[in-house]
Amino acid sequence: MESLRKIDTGTREFAFTPADFERVRALIHKQAGISLSPVKQDMVYSRLARRLRSKGMKTFSEYLDALEKGGDPAEREAFVNALTTNLTSFFREAHHFDILNTHLRGIAEKRPIKIWCCAASTGEEPYSLAITACEAFGGLTPPVQITASDLDTNVLAHGQRAVYGMDRVERLEQDRLQRYFLRGTGEQDGFVRVRPELQRLVNFRQINLLDKSYPVQGPFDAIFCRNVMIYFDKPTQYQILEKFVPLLRPEGLLFAGHSENFIHAANLFRSMGRTVYARADAAARK
Repeated sequence: MESLRKIDTGTREFAFTPADFERVRALIHKQAGISLSPVKQDMVYSRLARRLRSKGMKTFSEYLDALEKGGDPAEREAFVNALTTNLTSFFREAHHFDILNTHLRGIAEKRPIKIWCCAASTGEEPYSLAITACEAFGGLTPPVQITASDLDTNVLAHGQRAVYGMDRVERLEQDRLQRYFLRGTGEQDGFVRVRPELQRLVNFRQINLLDKSYPVQGPFDAIFCRNVMIYFDKPTQYQILEKFVPLLRPEGLLFAGHSENFIHAANLFRSMGRTVYARADAAARK
């Protein structure tokens, strides 16, 4: 078992004891399924200290008492938002979008195609999915519906605004930048907005992957659940994957992050290579 290192409280604005950190770990695991490592103590302090200041509280114990009593849903949401990591970029792990492009072009049925991005963060990933769909179908109105969900309401609001600084899109090819984004002028100089046609393909909503069921309408042709499972323990991962199975078409694909693997759920999903998975009960592909 990992042991907590001694927390130095001498130079901090608020006392933060190992017992406080354990309470934080228990609360975030209960609320969001996140398993915090002991090495995250400094990160937890810095992020939650802001919440104490905003609430005018003097101690972590007072703040955690209020959270555990559950009297303020808005603060519980702020607590989860503060401890959620949202590292993302356009076309992160680019090979997945190449695989998705091929997958979409191989769907012969004339029907709406559904994709679920369940760790949407600030929107770069779902909009990358929208661009991939446009390129697969050769136009700005592909028959694709993208559900973009996250637990953090702050990042979802950012994604819905669809406005990004130039630093966020500087690695995109000029052709994609010109085709799928609108450059800001005047006060908006230095920013771009995702084209309205792409925005219409994406529906942002808050979903907690710990919920017993998900308020989404499958079946999906692809589920992107990348770089989120690393924050869950293996039993929690298995429970989530178990709920994914009936939501994914038999021929659908599940995309994971580069450091994630689902060997422990081989009865649910089998690896296709390159952190792409298929349902274990689906016929093997040639």
